[in-house]
Amino acid sequence: MRLLPADTSPHAMLQRIRTPVRPPFATALKHLQHGTFQRTLSLMVAGSSAVSAMEVGYEHYRGSYSNPVMYTPVLLSAALTFASGTAVFSRRAARTWMRYLSFLTLVDGVIGFGFHIRGVARKPGGWRMPLVNIVMGPPLFAPLLFGTTAYLGVIASYLQREEDETIGTATMDKLVHGDKPDWREDIRIGRFQKHLCVVCAIGTLCCGGESLYSHYKDNFKYGVQWSPVLLTPLLAGSAIAAVGSERCANTLLPVVSAAAIANGIVGTGYHIRGILRRSGGRRKPLYNTLYGPPIFAPMLFAAAGMLGMMAYLMRREKS
Repeated sequence: MRLLPADTSPHAMLQRIRTPVRPPFATALKHLQHGTFQRTLSLMVAGSSAVSAMEVGYEHYRGSYSNPVMYTPVLLSAALTFASGTAVFSRRAARTWMRYLSFLTLVDGVIGFGFHIRGVARKPGGWRMPLVNIVMGPPLFAPLLFGTTAYLGVIASYLQREEDETIGTATMDKLVHGDKPDWREDIRIGRFQKHLCVVCAIGTLCCGGESLYSHYKDNFKYGVQWSPVLLTPLLAGSAIAAVGSERCANTLLPVVSAAAIANGIVGTGYHIRGILRRSGGRRKPLYNTLYGPPIFAPMLFAAAGMLGMMAYLMRREKS
């Protein structure tokens, strides 16, 4: 007798949760799949923007802010933190200031990527010695990872508010998803799984590249340093596969995404331990944070896993 594969879609997994504790999970899934979680995502953008501001702030401090453009991601992250925090309480701020600053921050990330490529080219040997200069030069993919928060800000600006759920999914689908599908309306009604999978794959590859040459500098002293490098092709591959296959989106993607989130959390613990083990330990927190292992870097890998998990929970585009 042939066994049918288990249903691992979000709704099927929801039914496996015990009834007494199921309601909050059901409500959260409903908000996610109907695109009514603007306040929640805005709050997440505010928190991640603050972390990004600190991360890029001390990374560029290491570079002595030798170029005035190095101040722009710090200032934009701070501004986006304020705008997204305001968007939690204001629908207008979400659709104006948070949206504009998110797009501007994305552009800044692309420009920063160009400056980092130039920084590698200006090192002795330039691109004729790519392995050495990419490892020893400015972190090549960091500006693109910096844009992850801005991307979430753009997404949040097009979502509906939590209180908009009373409009009804069927009515909203009919109103905004007629014969001419539009990516903004797909986001508004929570149908952007494929789109999110593509972004997850790109972000994962950038994180994996950063992990590879950052840990290479340390000669992979600890075996656990290989874990994000090995998880990168698994997560990126499952996200790409999920674009063409709903089955992959409901099976492989959530499992690997959960592993990436756990890996980022564990990695953050290791980085904190690495900082505390430096000379001076807790007596020199600022110095050791600046010159020790980048404390927030593993969180970026966890963020890639969160994008994959969010994609698993979303509805697919109709087209």
